Amino acid sequence: MSTHSVSRITVSLAVARKDLAIEWNSKILVNQVAPFSAIVMVLFAFALDNEGILQRVAPGLVWLATLFSMLVVIQRTFAVESADGALDALRVAGIDPSAIFFGKAIALMVQLFALELLLVATAVVLYGVEMSALGFLEVLVTLATATIGLGFVGTIYGGLASAVRGRETLLPLLLLPVVAPVLIGATRATEAAFESGGAKVSEGWPWISLLLMFAVIFGVVGSVAFGPLIDE
Repeated sequence: MSTHSVSRITVSLAVARKDLAIEWNSKILVNQVAPFSAIVMVLFAFALDNEGILQRVAPGLVWLATLFSMLVVIQRTFAVESADGALDALRVAGIDPSAIFFGKAIALMVQLFALELLLVATAVVLYGVEMSALGFLEVLVTLATATIGLGFVGTIYGGLASAVRGRETLLPLLLLPVVAPVLIGATRATEAAFESGGAKVSEGWPWISLLLMFAVIFGVVGSVAFGPLIDE
């Protein structure tokens, strides 16, 4: 591995640690985002007050709650960067923008993965979802692949919207249509893992392949485009 690659990885990890340290100190994820996600799941339970329906739609509800919560996390992350000029300082310092991109994406992925685990646990408790050992493994793989894709695309569009007025309303308009493939793929894979609606665990793996392809595409796009986006 070249010295440049090692340096890029080091910078990426440093950026990720910085973002996670900010979150750890602010406790926004724990005190605001996680309770918001749990309340959304509880409201779905009241609105669809039927055990059979809840078990059938549980995978979609998990991922809808994830996407809603992701918007809050992204807006919070880039609002902090804009407020203290940290992103501009990194660029002025000559930091490789792809390293900044991967660092911020990693921090977002860690937060989303923790949130998704909470939502799956909530679905198991509230909706009576049951999983086999293979289904549980498939859920973890689905969470991982979907989270990577969401982390990449969320960082791209968070950076794009961060310097624009009205970013609170612009971000959902930009982001939600793009992540539709993740919502569909992750929901179908989770359905298979939960074996809801007669689905089989084996039916989820092709959808996981789609999620992986999405993650690779936006990882490449983000590494190339993030610099020009935040320079605008």
